[in-house]
Amino acid sequence: MTSLFGHSVRSDVLALYVADALLCFLAIYALLSWQVGLPFGQGFMVAVTVAAACGIISGASGLYQPEAFSRARKLIAAVSVAGLLLLVLLPVLSMMSPAARASLDDHLFGVTLAFVSAVVTTRLGFALALRSGRLAQEVALLRCPERTADEAGKLYAAAGHSGRFRIALEVPPGTPLEVVLAPERLRARRIRAVIATDPAAVPQPLRRDLAAAGIEVLRETEFLEHQLARVDIERLPDGWLARTNGMREGRMEAAMRRAFDILLSSMLLLGTLPLLVGTAIAIKLDTPGPIFYRQERVGRGGRIFTLFKFRSMVVDAEASGAPVWASRQDDRITRVGRFIRLTRIDEIPQVFNVLLGDMAFVGPRPERPAFVEKLGQVIPHYHERAVVKPGITGWAQVNFPYGASVEDARMKLAYDLYYVRRRSLFLDLLILVATVRVVLFQEGSR
Repeated sequence: MTSLFGHSVRSDVLALYVADALLCFLAIYALLSWQVGLPFGQGFMVAVTVAAACGIISGASGLYQPEAFSRARKLIAAVSVAGLLLLVLLPVLSMMSPAARASLDDHLFGVTLAFVSAVVTTRLGFALALRSGRLAQEVALLRCPERTADEAGKLYAAAGHSGRFRIALEVPPGTPLEVVLAPERLRARRIRAVIATDPAAVPQPLRRDLAAAGIEVLRETEFLEHQLARVDIERLPDGWLARTNGMREGRMEAAMRRAFDILLSSMLLLGTLPLLVGTAIAIKLDTPGPIFYRQERVGRGGRIFTLFKFRSMVVDAEASGAPVWASRQDDRITRVGRFIRLTRIDEIPQVFNVLLGDMAFVGPRPERPAFVEKLGQVIPHYHERAVVKPGITGWAQVNFPYGASVEDARMKLAYDLYYVRRRSLFLDLLILVATVRVVLFQEGSR
C-alpha cells in the first residue's frame, strides 16, 4: 500500500502506472527517432508528452480495473477506448508541447499504435504475475479470543474476493509474539504487515523493531479500509468524524476547490451546449411535459435545495406521491429518457447547482429528503455524509453500481465516508478520471 495525499493506492497498481509510462515513452521514442528519423528533441518531446498522459488515458478507459487483467473482452474494449481517447487528445497534447506539434500531427496513428502496444504488453505481464500470486501482499493475522466469526469472515472474504493480499501466517492467542513475529522471520516469508484487532496486543518494543524492518502493524478495520477503499461503517470509532479531511478543510483549499468547480462546470456547460439544446428539443418532441426536472435534495448540513436534471420520466412518474427508486426496465422512463440516462446526459444540468453553490463537482450524491430520513434510521452514520457538499460524481459512483435498495445504500455509504475521511484534490482528480470510464462503459446506468 502506498499513501498519496491521504488516499491509499495499491503498490502494484502504482508500479503498473510507472511501467505504462516508461514503456509508452520507450515505444514512441523508438518509433519516431529510430524508424521515422525525427531529430532527438522532437521525438523525445512527443514521447514525454504522451507518456505523461498515459496514466490519465488508461484510467479513463478502465485499464486499471481488475477486469482488464482477467477478461480478454474487457481488455480489448478498454484498449480500444484508450486508443480512441489518445487520437482525440493528441491534437490537444500537441498544443501543450509546441516542439512536438508537427511530429504529432504527422504520426497520429503510429504514436497511437505504439501506445496501445505498450499498455497491452504491461497488462499481459501484470496478468501473468497476478495469476502466479506474486502480486498478492503477504500478511500475518494476529488472532484473539474476542474476534467474532463475522469479523474474521470479513477479512477472509476480502482476501479471497480482491486477490490483493493473502493471509500467510495465523498467530493463535497465547503465542509468544517476540518469537513468531520476529522481523527477520517475517521478512523471510515476505510478510509486510501484521493485522490485529488491537495493535496494542503487540508489545511496544516489538512494534518498534517491526517498524524499523518496514513491517506495519495495523488494525483490521484500517487494513481493510486501505485495501478496499471503503470504511467499515459498523466499526467506526467514536469521534472519527472530527479527524476527517472533510472536516478540516482550510480556507485556501476551499477557495481552490470552489474555483475548480466553477471552472469545470463552465467548461462542461459551454462544451456541451449544442448537445444540451438537442436534448431539450428531443425531450419536448418525445413526451408532453417540462424539459427540466426539479426535485428537492439534501445538501451539506442537511440543507434542502432544488436539483436540476433533464426530465427522463413521464410527468406522473410518482402519481402515488411516495418516492420510488428507479428499477431496471422501469416503464416510467421515456424513450429519450432511457438514452440520456445511459449516457448520463440527464445529469449535465446539475452544473447549474454547482455554479449556484448547492453542490460541488465531486462529492457524495445528493439524496431525496424521504430517502435520507428512511436510510438514516437503519444505517449508522448515514447523516455524516452531509458534512461535505454533494457532487455530480463521487467515490461511490465510480466504485459501486446504481443503488436501489437499503443494502446498496449501505455499501455506497461505505465509499462515501471513505471519501469524507480522505478527501483531497488528488482524490477528486482520480474520481473525475474514473467518471469518464463510468460514462463511456455505461456502468451503473439505469
